[in-house]
Amino acid sequence: MNIKRAKEEIKHTIDAYHLRGADGKYRIPVIRQRPVLLMGPPGIGKTQIMEQVAEECGLPLLSYTITHHTRQSAIGLPFIREKEYQGKMHSVTEYTMSEIISAVYEKMEETGQQEGILFIDEINCVSETLAPTMLQFLQCKTFGNQQVPEGWIIVAAGNPPEYNKSVREFDIVTLDRVKKIEIEADYQVWKEFAYEQKIHGAIISYLDIKPDNFYQIETTVDGKRFVTARGWQDLSEILQVYEALDIPVDQEVVGQYLQHGRIAKDFAAYLDLYAKYKTDYQIDGILKGVWKPSAIEKLKFAAFDERLSVVGLLISRLGEIFSQVQAVDEQVTEVYEQLKSKKALEGELDEAIRADFEAQVSRREQMVEEAAENLECAFDFCETAFGEGQELVVFVTELTINPYSSWFISENGCDRYYKYNKGLLFREGRQGILDDMDALRDRMERREGGQ
Repeated sequence: MNIKRAKEEIKHTIDAYHLRGADGKYRIPVIRQRPVLLMGPPGIGKTQIMEQVAEECGLPLLSYTITHHTRQSAIGLPFIREKEYQGKMHSVTEYTMSEIISAVYEKMEETGQQEGILFIDEINCVSETLAPTMLQFLQCKTFGNQQVPEGWIIVAAGNPPEYNKSVREFDIVTLDRVKKIEIEADYQVWKEFAYEQKIHGAIISYLDIKPDNFYQIETTVDGKRFVTARGWQDLSEILQVYEALDIPVDQEVVGQYLQHGRIAKDFAAYLDLYAKYKTDYQIDGILKGVWKPSAIEKLKFAAFDERLSVVGLLISRLGEIFSQVQAVDEQVTEVYEQLKSKKALEGELDEAIRADFEAQVSRREQMVEEAAENLECAFDFCETAFGEGQELVVFVTELTINPYSSWFISENGCDRYYKYNKGLLFREGRQGILDDMDALRDRMERREGGQ
């Protein structure tokens, strides 16, 4: 399943395991609460979804990468104590509390919550000496002789054998005691996350054109070549910072994050084109209703990838604008709630405080008005350049997927969005549109190849 579905399944599992009956006991006894085992390729986002799950469920999260631990830190250190058996004293080996179990108790004291999530990453990549401990952990929910506290959900993650030479396969006895979820890379699902995390527009635009390059791991005579979701996200961070510092990004820099020569070279070339399109088409001017007739004429004869890139540039810039509006809206709402509480406690508000708040509200209204005009201008340009073609479908689809634009439209409305969303997206269905886009791209490539 994709990572979005996996996240929902983990949340459902937590809700089920934490549900109590009328007697106050868990509906599913702890002994029957199977640990969740996430299996999927590296860099796909397993750790990130656990952070999101914990936040959304309001639970403390304790994360460990088990390959960083020794057998002693996992099960505790041995010590000798004297015990009497049948009238005779014997030296007996016992163990101190596991570092991991003690950390769970510390987290409970720190947060005041008795329930939480214990996440163990790379569980099938441990050393030979630690492997039996991990099997015992999954089967019995213990580290050494210490039980994981009741109410703590166990989630473990690992990589399939084809991605890691040090992977140890679990036996049937262990697999029959876990809730196994297999995760696969899915660009369309990751794109929703990418918009939310403000991944660089060039990356989203490039992957829209070449989605097969989103996630690849290959073994060649020269070693491993790979591109992962983690690589794209980290590349996005460096791209944005380098741009702020006015530092050029070339294939060498890209290759530090996308460790697949062909894809790194291809994306570096596209990055140059993306910057050129941004300059040629003057995106900020378009959003103010100003563009040159030559830009429209150029788009009419441009390759489909170029037209798709221009749509991507518009969506990226609109997303930035809507994100800023949302941030200001949240600030104003927070101030309003604070002032409402202050008024309830102290009576009438001071004139200076009231005036300051009204100024903030006025600023928000101005930003909303300007953002709405930007959106209308974007629609004007798309209608002029593309008519009601597939590029306009892509534009409306991306407005729907981008969480900042979908928030803005739901809060403030946009007649043309609703018109096209109903007329194009609902009529054909999302999958039909994607199929049409692929078919159109193929036709354009054949046409260009014949010229």
